[in-house]
Amino acid sequence: MLRDTLARPIRDLRISVTDRCNFRCTYCMPKEVFGREYQFLERAELLSYEEIVRLVRIFTGLGVEKIRLTGGEPLVRQELPRLVEALSAVPGLRDLALTTNGRLLSAQADALCAAGLRRITVSLDTLDDEVFKTINDVDAPVQAVLDGIDAAANVGLEPIKINAVIKRGVNDHTLVDLARHFHGTGHILRFIEYMDVGKTNGWRLEHVVPAREIIERINAELPLEPLEPNYPGEVARRWRYVDGGGEIGVISSISAPFCGACTRARLSAEGQLYTCLFATRGHDLRGALRRGATDEEISTMIASVWRGRDDRYSELRTAESLEREKVEMSYIGG
Repeated sequence: MLRDTLARPIRDLRISVTDRCNFRCTYCMPKEVFGREYQFLERAELLSYEEIVRLVRIFTGLGVEKIRLTGGEPLVRQELPRLVEALSAVPGLRDLALTTNGRLLSAQADALCAAGLRRITVSLDTLDDEVFKTINDVDAPVQAVLDGIDAAANVGLEPIKINAVIKRGVNDHTLVDLARHFHGTGHILRFIEYMDVGKTNGWRLEHVVPAREIIERINAELPLEPLEPNYPGEVARRWRYVDGGGEIGVISSISAPFCGACTRARLSAEGQLYTCLFATRGHDLRGALRRGATDEEISTMIASVWRGRDDRYSELRTAESLEREKVEMSYIGG
C-alpha cells in the first residue's frame, strides 16, 4: 500500500471541478478579493471530464477508494452529471460524493442521482435569513438551500450531510437552531471550526468557536452522547441525540487536529495535486497529461509525491506558519 512519511495511506481524493462559485462567502471567497475583476481560470485551463476520469483511474490503482467532487461550487460546471456517470463506472471506486452550497441543487438532484452519485453534502451555516445573506454576500435565501436538501432527499441521496462553518460573532448564536431544525430528519449536521485556509478570509483565533463549546451548547438543550467513528481516520467526531433524534458531528481542525489520520489528496480544477488543505504549492498533473505521459508515468509521479508527504500543518500551527502563502479553499475545496 502506498504510504507517506508518516505511514498514512492514500484513500481519499477531493476533486475541484471549477474555481468559480455563485456565492461570495466571507470566510471563503470574499468579494473584496473575488470581485468583478478577478481572473478565474479559462475553460481550456480546466481539466476536461475525460482527463479527470483518467486521473481517477490512476488514483484508484494507487489505493484511492473515495472521490468527492468540490469547487468552487461544482454545480456551476456544465454537464456535471456526465462526469458523475463516468466516475461511477470506474473499477475500485467505493464511494462517490459531492459537496455543494445547495443553491442549484433543486434543479440537478435527480440527474445527479440517476448518473450514479451516492452521497451529498450541503453547506448551510445558519437558518437565519439575514445572517445567511450576510455570509453568502449575494443575497441568496436560506429557503433555496433547504429546497435543494429536500430535492436531494426525495431522489434518495440519503443520509444527507449538512456542513455549518461556525464563526464567533457571526453565526454562533444560531447553531442550536440548526440542531433543532435537523433533529429527527435523518440528515447529519456537522459543525466545522472556522479555519485559517488561504490568506483572504481575515482569520483570527478569537473567531473560532471550539468543538467542545459547540457540543456543550447543543447538549444543554438536546442531550448528546458520543459515538465511535465509522472508520479509521474519519474527520468528524460523532455524537448522537439521547432521545434517538439522529446524530451530529464536529470537525475540530483548530482545537483538536487530526493530521495523523489524514488520507486525503486534493486535485485542483486545473490539475494541480495538493497533499494538504493548507498547502503552499501543488504538483502539475495536467502538464503531464497534455505532454502525452503514460498512465504508468503519471502513477509514478503521484506515488513519488505521496511518499514524500509530511504535512502536519494543523498539528504544528504557529503564528509564523499562519503567514504562509497557503492555497485558497475556493481553489481546492474544503
